[in-house]
Amino acid sequence: MITVHHLEDSRSQRVLWLLEELELPYEVRHYKRDPRTMLAPAELRKVHPLGKSPLITDDDRTVAETGLIIDYIVETHGNGRLAPPRGSDQRMNYDYWLHYAEGSAMPPLLLHLVFDTVEKRAPFLIRPIAKAISTNVKKQFIWPQLNLHMDYIEHKLRQKEWFVDHHFTAADIMMSFPLEAACARVDLQARCPNITAFLKRIHERPAYQRALEAGGPYAYA
Repeated sequence: MITVHHLEDSRSQRVLWLLEELELPYEVRHYKRDPRTMLAPAELRKVHPLGKSPLITDDDRTVAETGLIIDYIVETHGNGRLAPPRGSDQRMNYDYWLHYAEGSAMPPLLLHLVFDTVEKRAPFLIRPIAKAISTNVKKQFIWPQLNLHMDYIEHKLRQKEWFVDHHFTAADIMMSFPLEAACARVDLQARCPNITAFLKRIHERPAYQRALEAGGPYAYA
């Protein structure tokens, strides 16, 4: 039995969604963020030394990192579903998006979050300085990178509904979180209609809705 160690409002929502798409049995252990730091609670370190989510345990095996978890579940329990055959051109494309989601799309979004936090939590006397530095970094680096990636993804979705050919795969599940997170920071509806349509499609999937029920409140939905 797969157990999902699920942190609220986090990447682990994708793991629940994948399990629902594959109709696999699983259980959820819920964890709350620290209200001050918004980080995962210390008890997650009992499952994995880094104490971060998502994590799954499958019998005596512990698997961390979203991309590896997605790949592990699809390969071990998917019975050929939600991934193209190995060795095919489609599989290369699938693997690309599986890695791109965290390796390329997420870093500028995380940097944006970090500098937002610096602005809000800097001591009062240096807050104007912190805000000025943050604004400059966003303008010079973060926003150009966000725009670059959103334009790239928007173009890739121009003539197809899903990231790999015209078939829904686990790569679409993997790409959901960076696009949902971007939607909270960028006016995608105005400038990225293809991404907006993609998000609408995934949010309407029955398995996505079931995953929300299993995971609890999820701000990015």
